[in-house]
Order: sequence, then structure tokens, then C-alpha cells
Amino acid sequence: MTYSQKISLFLLRISLGGLFFYAGITKVFNPAWSAVGYLKGAKTFTGFYNFVASPEVLPITDFVNQWGLTLLGVSLILGIGVRLSSVLGAVLMMLYYFPILDFPYPNPHSYIVDEHIVYAIALLVLNGFRAGRVWGLANWCSRLPICARFPVLGRVLN
Repeated sequence: MTYSQKISLFLLRISLGGLFFYAGITKVFNPAWSAVGYLKGAKTFTGFYNFVASPEVLPITDFVNQWGLTLLGVSLILGIGVRLSSVLGAVLMMLYYFPILDFPYPNPHSYIVDEHIVYAIALLVLNGFRAGRVWGLANWCSRLPICARFPVLGRVLN
């Protein structure tokens, strides 16, 4: 991998990490925040989104939203667990995409592809290039004794 490719991956990883961290931590520190309004306005898969917005499930949905985004950001910024967090983040982005999709217009400014799709693809690119190993903590983590003892953990964290 060339130096410019490493810089590009690093900048993509750090910038997405900052974006997701900020999106998550602002939800964590806002006690009034809830995903219910977003979910109740779902245009596709309404049964599923009404279920995750139901009063019994909503606290779990809100927790996963808040801390999923925050930890995804931390993972990307530190460069540890990027392979796992990027896949989970891509799934989360798709879950954000479908409620707003009024096919083929997810929003007034796009046609089929919106920012959630771009974020999901960017996360999968980070996964494919093992971006946590580019100036991140993944290399350090892979040398820890626990990763040697549990190779699956080493693969997940790298």
C-alpha cells in the first residue's frame, strides 16, 4: 500500500469516526432524545420499524442507537475493532436508510443513494482494506497475549 493510500484510508477512518462519535455522544448526553419520531415516520418496512419503536422495545432501540454510534466512532478513531464495527455500522446505516426511503427518493436531494448508503459503503471499504492497521491500534492489539490465546478475538479486533 502506498503512502498516499495510507493517508487516504487514515483520513477516511478518522473523519467517519469523528462523525459517528459526535452523532452518538450528542444523543447520549441529550436525555430528551429518542428515535421514536424517526421510526414512526417509516415509509418502508413499517411493521418492523413500528415494532422497534414500540414502548417495550424503544429503550433498547435508543440505547443501541446512542451507544452504537458512539462506540463505532471510538473504534474508527482508535483503529481497533474496525473490521467488526465497520460491518455493524454498515448494517446500522441500512437500518437508518430504509425508514426514509420513498422509493426511489430517500430524500428530496437524492435518487436511490443518499448519505446512509455512502457511509455504509465507506465503512465496508474500511473493512476491506483493514484500515485499523493503518496508523491505528489494531497492530498493537494483535500482539497482545490475549489475542494470541484467542485467535478469533485477534481477527475481530483487527
